[in-house]
Amino acid sequence: MRYAVRRTVALIVALTVSSIAVFAALRILPGDLATVMAGTDASAERVAQLRVQLGLNHTLPDQYVLWLGGLLHGDLGTSMLTGATVTHQIGSRASVTLPLVLLSMAVSLLIGVPAGCQAALARGKRSRSIIHAISLLGGAVPAIWAGMLLILLFGSGVGVVPVLPSQGFPVDGWSAPLDALRSLALPALTVGIIEGAQVMRYVRSGLSGVMDDDAVMMAMAGGMTRREAAMTIGMRLAMPQLVSVAALELGSMITGVMVVESLFALPGLGAGLVSDVGNRDLVVVQSELFLLSAVFLVLGFLVDMAHRALDPRVAVRS
Repeated sequence: MRYAVRRTVALIVALTVSSIAVFAALRILPGDLATVMAGTDASAERVAQLRVQLGLNHTLPDQYVLWLGGLLHGDLGTSMLTGATVTHQIGSRASVTLPLVLLSMAVSLLIGVPAGCQAALARGKRSRSIIHAISLLGGAVPAIWAGMLLILLFGSGVGVVPVLPSQGFPVDGWSAPLDALRSLALPALTVGIIEGAQVMRYVRSGLSGVMDDDAVMMAMAGGMTRREAAMTIGMRLAMPQLVSVAALELGSMITGVMVVESLFALPGLGAGLVSDVGNRDLVVVQSELFLLSAVFLVLGFLVDMAHRALDPRVAVRS
């Protein structure tokens, strides 16, 4: 319980520092924030009206407290471009990005974990070399290039085997779940294959590092084959390290997905953030940047708690 309380307090402090950094970053932009959002051709009356609307007529500490209070109550502000609440806008975009991240994660694990185990257990030098070369090649491929290749292979209308949509997301969203899943298939494969190569390397390294452990040796001495001992005992010993890897890859996927969204014309958080920056809708940008930083901090918190549950030695050290 003490460990959980300490980590929770550290998370709250980190979130607070992150909110201050995001708030300050947009306030140190050259020129007045209202002028930047209104545009260079806006009248003085429009700029003054926008200053009042954004609360810029208050002192910076008061502005931060008002914004933080809104965050705590779930009020992220209102988009100056669309007039919609930022909460609704981010929720709509997240309904595309989060499923895409989860699908990409599933693809990477389905590819990376079995391949990594095979690489760790391979005895032949040729087999190990081939798997190692595949992992290096897969990890070196740029996401944009991989996405374009998949479009040329499987994209509707242009692909050699035109079976999957290559652009856009259904207007009805998840009301048509099969169409939604089909539109996310190519982007998920693009990110999942690349990240799967990274997962394969980490699984191979983690499993190879515990194969000489006494528990694995005793399991083989008790009658288990090398593969059986690796899958039952070795994977359990390597699990804390693999949880950290999975969290790192999940964070990497969030940024990778944001790049891929633009290629596949998906209305997700990545494409939305680029659009909001270009349209100078800084109220939305401020909330989106904070939420992204919060996601990474919460991932780190969950990894720490998972380590505590998976590895009893953490309790002894703490």
